[in-house]
Amino acid sequence: MGHASDHYFVPEPSKFPIFGSIALLLMGSGAVMWLNGVSPGNWMVLAGFLVLVYMLFGWFGQVVRESEGGSYGRKVDKSFRWSMGWFIFSEVMFFAAFFGALFYVRSIGLPWLGDADNALLWPGFEPTWPNAGPIVEEAFTPMEAWGIPALNTLILLTSGATLTWAHWGLLKEKRGQLINGLALTILLGVIFLGFQAYEYAHAYGAMNLKLTTGIYGSTFFMLTGFHGLHVTIGAIMLTVMLFRSVAGHFTPHRHFAFEAAAWYWHFVDVVWLFLFVVVYWL
Repeated sequence: MGHASDHYFVPEPSKFPIFGSIALLLMGSGAVMWLNGVSPGNWMVLAGFLVLVYMLFGWFGQVVRESEGGSYGRKVDKSFRWSMGWFIFSEVMFFAAFFGALFYVRSIGLPWLGDADNALLWPGFEPTWPNAGPIVEEAFTPMEAWGIPALNTLILLTSGATLTWAHWGLLKEKRGQLINGLALTILLGVIFLGFQAYEYAHAYGAMNLKLTTGIYGSTFFMLTGFHGLHVTIGAIMLTVMLFRSVAGHFTPHRHFAFEAAAWYWHFVDVVWLFLFVVVYWL
């Protein structure tokens, strides 16, 4: 038998997939019951979430132990890289669907609704953007690009630089630089989310801009809200990398978990740049 770097590691059968299925069943069925006013629904969602957290801690903890134990070689590392690459590609397609919907509304749907042939269908409709749609007539204030959105853009770009600085520290075996860079990146991510929460509260309270504000409100909150969710997930991933770095994990030649989290964070940065230009600026 060759060394660990020469063979493909086959793990033992795992109990965690069934826990993941149970968690999804509890959360899905509980959400349906909750929305329909059935009392156990909210508790089922909570139970499903707790089971999901148990699965994540248990499964990823097992992977970390196997990795630190030297079970993974070049072939496993390659499979991990392909898996993370395809996962990020699926996220690209996820956001592409929402950007596509926004493009269709602004470039095709609005001109069609404003056509003279539809004057009887939507009398007085103005095909201009931002637009709340032909039915919603409540006045609202569209979101400006300069202010919090521009500040958040600077914050995310800076976080990408601090994460790259942390990666350099890892490659040069400077553990302090690695830990400090990760901590700064996580802090910047939390600040970004804080500003976004303030922006949402201001939009609802002072601008009358809501998820129900026609097509503008729905596309704005769907795109920025899902991006905020991805920032949250990325910050959690980087926090795990920070704990592992403090524990002495990772070497200059074996640190794919760190790289995977970094790929994800840089993907989130790039998506925000598109969001800032398309949603806020144009």
